[in-house]
Amino acid sequence: MRICIYGAGAMGIVLGAFLNKAGIPADLITRDKPRVDALNRSGARVVGGANFCVPVQAYTPGEMTGKYDVVILLTKQKGNAETARFLGGYLAADGALVCMQNGLPERVLAEQLGKDRIYGCVLSWGATAEGKAVSRLTSDLSAMRGILGAYGGGRRAEEIARILSAAMKISLTENLKEARFAKLAINASFSTLSALTGMTFGEIARKRKTSKLAAELMKEVFSVAKAAGCTALPVQGHDLLRLLDYRSAAGKLRTRLLLPIAMKKHKNLVSGMLVALEQGRRCEIDEISGAVVREGKRLGVPVPVQERAVALVHDIENGFAELSYDTVELFD
Repeated sequence: MRICIYGAGAMGIVLGAFLNKAGIPADLITRDKPRVDALNRSGARVVGGANFCVPVQAYTPGEMTGKYDVVILLTKQKGNAETARFLGGYLAADGALVCMQNGLPERVLAEQLGKDRIYGCVLSWGATAEGKAVSRLTSDLSAMRGILGAYGGGRRAEEIARILSAAMKISLTENLKEARFAKLAINASFSTLSALTGMTFGEIARKRKTSKLAAELMKEVFSVAKAAGCTALPVQGHDLLRLLDYRSAAGKLRTRLLLPIAMKKHKNLVSGMLVALEQGRRCEIDEISGAVVREGKRLGVPVPVQERAVALVHDIENGFAELSYDTVELFD
């Protein structure tokens, strides 16, 4: 079986390192030629929660050859339609595309490749790059989990789960939508606030103003998810709807008090969107909080706090606002 990870950034390097260390060859694909050269020369190194280096094979997209049975997608979502069309030329006839992106990405991919070839895997861990071939795990090893499900009629979920279980604990779901919205509730609150303030998830959960905003941002995702037909939002054995949804001021306070506990394993995590902004690049806010806004409009659910968050992140990108804790004042 031929496997590749398309998008060998921080997360892709970690996943590729764990798979290759377990004896499952997985090619790493990235447009970054210096990164390709570094990976082929030095191997993929993981630091943080794990510390090891393993030889890997890395290529640029232009160097790809033949067909792959499984393509794991870990690129940024911008240009997903074009990416799917490109990868269609490298997927075997019964090949599977396993999307590990955030947000709600499967619909666009399925339009290009067909529903039965698309699988989604919702990850609960994070990583940051510390060099061209080095990634740091920013979550505990115990948090290295994924929820895998078929988007359409695909029947290879169990087979794919066996492969991925060499790198993390994999749970299978028959309701990918609920798993997606559960992760989106975290991304569209903590990741978005991290991008606005420069803070870690733990800092956001502890401070009064940011914990209040995190609860409000989550609440809007919960409302959209319920309108989309979700009855539970599972994360690591817990249901976010039961744990963190609220209907009163007292319930909101309870949610805020629970957030530091809920984020304990991810307290040192920062948003990938923050990293992009710090590097002067545009981030994926339109695919994270923007996805909530689009679904809210489609389903008739107002999400004014999410809309404000998207606008503020764009203001930072365009130089009209600062990446600072003080940015939270602009929600008022």
